[in-house]
Amino acid sequence: MNRSTKTGPTENPLLQPWNTSYQLPPFGTFEPAHFLPAFDYALPLHLAELDAIATNPDPANFENTLQALDQSGRLFNRLSLLFHNLTSSETSAELRAVQLEMAPRLAAHENAMHMHTGLFARIATVYESRLTSDLAPEEKRLSERIYKDFVRAGACLTGLQRTRYGEIMRELASLSTQFAQNVLADEADFALELRAEDDLTGLPHFVRAAAANAAMQRGLGAGSYAISLSPSLADPFLTFSARRDLRERLWKARQTRGANPGAHDNRPLIAQIVALRQEQAALHGFANYAEYELADRMAETPEAVSKLLRQAWVPAKAFAESDRLALARLAEELGEPTPIAAWDWRYLAQKLRAQRFDLDESEVKPYFSLDNMVAAMFDCARRLFGLEFVEKTGVALHHPDARLWEVRNAHSVLIGVFIGDNFARPTKRSGAWMSVFRSQSGHQGGTLPIVINNNNFAKAEVTLLGIDDVRTLFHEFGHALHGLLSQVRFERLAGTRVLRDFVELPSQIFENWAMEPQVLQTHARHYVNGEPIPMALMDKLKRSRKFDQAWATVQYTGPALMDMALHTLPAGTRIDVDTFESQQRALLGIPSDIGERHSLSHFQHLFSSSSYAAGYYVYMWAEVLEADGFAAFQEAGDPFDPTTAKRLLDTIYSTGNSQAPAAAFRAFRGRDPHVEPMLRKRGLLTH
Repeated sequence: MNRSTKTGPTENPLLQPWNTSYQLPPFGTFEPAHFLPAFDYALPLHLAELDAIATNPDPANFENTLQALDQSGRLFNRLSLLFHNLTSSETSAELRAVQLEMAPRLAAHENAMHMHTGLFARIATVYESRLTSDLAPEEKRLSERIYKDFVRAGACLTGLQRTRYGEIMRELASLSTQFAQNVLADEADFALELRAEDDLTGLPHFVRAAAANAAMQRGLGAGSYAISLSPSLADPFLTFSARRDLRERLWKARQTRGANPGAHDNRPLIAQIVALRQEQAALHGFANYAEYELADRMAETPEAVSKLLRQAWVPAKAFAESDRLALARLAEELGEPTPIAAWDWRYLAQKLRAQRFDLDESEVKPYFSLDNMVAAMFDCARRLFGLEFVEKTGVALHHPDARLWEVRNAHSVLIGVFIGDNFARPTKRSGAWMSVFRSQSGHQGGTLPIVINNNNFAKAEVTLLGIDDVRTLFHEFGHALHGLLSQVRFERLAGTRVLRDFVELPSQIFENWAMEPQVLQTHARHYVNGEPIPMALMDKLKRSRKFDQAWATVQYTGPALMDMALHTLPAGTRIDVDTFESQQRALLGIPSDIGERHSLSHFQHLFSSSSYAAGYYVYMWAEVLEADGFAAFQEAGDPFDPTTAKRLLDTIYSTGNSQAPAAAFRAFRGRDPHVEPMLRKRGLLTH
């Protein structure tokens, strides 16, 4: 790729001052080709800053070492955040090529920083004196976290071990990037075309409308319908389609993403990633990769993780057996084949729900338009934390579907910028996530956070959400609030940069407000006539809340247990992915008619990066925290109790990583968490 015309800071818009609204990236002024020369310029500049800190002739202290490090690399950081956001949200063939080239280079840059001997020596000096020096609590926390960051990235290794560690990290970066691109390719390549009226049998209007839009996005022409692999479209199809053969095709296509022979086959990549992670953990002195990861998590050990997961797994399987019998009886009544298969469960469960609770999802969905639910989550943030969201149009963003809001506190002070990018498209990876274009910090009087939520809802003229979609919307917004409400001095401690099994607490606790009756009464309105959701329908939703929770728990917990089994393999264990997965399914007793939410071949939590490797359990760990945490509002008798909300803000949402997560939870709840509220919420208590 030709860098020659896009190299210098005067020619490259990515390197010039971003004189845009809120200092957003200058969208519309740069191309993928600008990234390589921009990184060529920014990486050595960052290393020069690190060298300057390391060679400072003054004795190492907090200000000239850790504070200086936290404030370094501004150009590199803003460029890197933009790049990673675009490769996830709005990629292209050109950008993917840059991503493949840059992945090992960025890993090498991170390795060069963490293995900078002069820099680490100064960090260690400050760290070792933290208890005797006059440091503020947040300064002590920063010294502990940065020291641990460097140690966990290999700073204490020597000689050939250091060299090999760098090689491992570069290889992992390349493999993870290729893994993610393969999943995206399989998702973009697939569309279940519905060509005849018979193909649409059972589909409500909202599914047909979304399928028509998906067909239009794929250039299939007017009158065409297509089902993509996006859960917001695939799940309703699996729920309502009366065509069992089409449900089977769709379900199998979802399960085999990344497992199709050819250029996009992720199975060889997984085997390499697992082997490299084993070697990485061994270099740190750990018996397996899970022990390495959990050494810096609340859970601490694989045994603690397995204990929690099995507390849900065992009763969930038992309850699922009872549900299976009920679904099989219903299938026989309807003349459907038995035994039931994984592509039958949603379809039959929807019909059983309708029988037991007189509740049909197609009756519910018209009350949950995307725009109304966005207004609902903003209203909850206002009532809890005093925030106001003011939409601003005419601001250049990365895609026309994205929208931007200013975020102001109760005193009308601008505290952040929120971007919502809610629709699925072939250029966006699947799933839902929060990220930032800029983090909050106290640097130079304070930096304004720019937070983005990405969802993958099926776009239609009026986008209607299922209950799971609404929870996803609120979940990601909980992450966004964690970033927007952050009030710390140091960027390393800001917002969501907390331990992985704590980061899901602010997101999951916010889900609780989505189904609060007073929220629904205000915001759940029919998209045609504006009528509020009837009280009788709200009551049905409440009574059916625990319906099919065993299925949902098995679908989640099976992959979480498989994740731990994979990452507790000792160093030197080589795997065949298909064999390992088959053996684990048998060993765990994963019911074939339920299956798993994620097969290994497309399990992006584990393999697109290391963020959730040996960490898929964190959602249930955080669910223990959030179920117990939300009980504080229930005990207060008001889901918007001002005293409890202020305590939640002061101890959880605003504090980032400025204190240990267990201490933060105790500050909010007054004690350690109890597991029973989570099990009760899932309907899994057996007594």
